[in-house]
Amino acid sequence: MKNDIRIGTRGSRLALWQAEHVKKLITSAFCDITVTISVIKTTGDRITDRPLAMVGGKGLFVKEIETALLNNEIHLAVHSMKDMPGALPPGLTIGAIPCRENPFDVLISRQGRLLADYPPGATIGTSSLRRASQLKHARPDLEMVSIRGNLDTRIGKLASGEYDAIVLAAAGLIRLGQADQITQYLDDTLMIPAVGQGALCIETRKDDQKMARILSTLDHFETRTCVQGERAFLQQIEGSCHIPVACFGKMVENQVHLTAVVASEDGRHLVREQMISPVDMVETHGRQLAIKVLENGGKQILETVNAHDR
Repeated sequence: MKNDIRIGTRGSRLALWQAEHVKKLITSAFCDITVTISVIKTTGDRITDRPLAMVGGKGLFVKEIETALLNNEIHLAVHSMKDMPGALPPGLTIGAIPCRENPFDVLISRQGRLLADYPPGATIGTSSLRRASQLKHARPDLEMVSIRGNLDTRIGKLASGEYDAIVLAAAGLIRLGQADQITQYLDDTLMIPAVGQGALCIETRKDDQKMARILSTLDHFETRTCVQGERAFLQQIEGSCHIPVACFGKMVENQVHLTAVVASEDGRHLVREQMISPVDMVETHGRQLAIKVLENGGKQILETVNAHDR
């Protein structure tokens, strides 16, 4: 059998870094394997003038890559886990989740200010309803403005004065060597990150046993366990970029502490719940956490959001 592997990825600088990272992990573990990278343009890459929630939300950055995977044009796909919908297409599976980078969001400030220091009316750029709703809850006096484009484009818009600050995922900045631009880390006391944020998803075909054996060496137990709990929450609550939901798991003394948030778009109403789970029950508790959030006010929030979308 040929030892050639083709990785499918988006073409952004960050996506290429991620694919190269996975390539290095594979070739370091298997010196007889040759890995090539195939760039695939996705719907999310083509649409840059509208918020993701307006054009389909989660799945926009993975659909074409998954099609190539199903058509045997590539052997595996590398995605940002936070771009993954709750349900995968039939025939595909998450083959590995490597060790997670910093999962939190960060503030990049043009004036070097912390979030608490901005005056009323300051403009904060974000592409995410999840970020915007939590920011509005913490600082209802600030103005949230939609921003699209890759990491460099967003930083360029900030530098040109279009925004006072922008909010991005820490992981992308760290991976691209731009952590020095970060003004403030918004940890889970300030903002719950997106499901899977900071983690990579290596997706492959369920029937590809060769890839399963290779990818088993890349899997990181703690990261996978926490992400499984987060994704179980997402699947139960049927979350997408259309609705401001978040869930974050962290391992504490061999237990997973899950925290979830559902917020209204204007930030006025926010439900935050927590649950502690043994590692072997994390998916069950992720689903239970979603039910708990819905029962304690989340259902009414999501019904309101969905009514606005219709």
